[in-house]
Amino acid sequence: MKRIKIFMTETEWRFVIHSLNALKTKLHNEGQYTDTVDEALLKVMNARVKRIKVAG
Repeated sequence: MKRIKIFMTETEWRFVIHSLNALKTKLHNEGQYTDTVDEALLKVMNARVKRIKVAG
């Protein structure tokens, strides 16, 4: 499996967390499995943070 690195701002990171949580809630209410969404949510939540300086 190929690894992909995604760089996000804090705002984008929060948006992804909230979107995955909303999807998990929707799937749970429909009685479907949420395993894949749980794994993605944990990976995003536990991702390392790398601070960089932006010229400007």
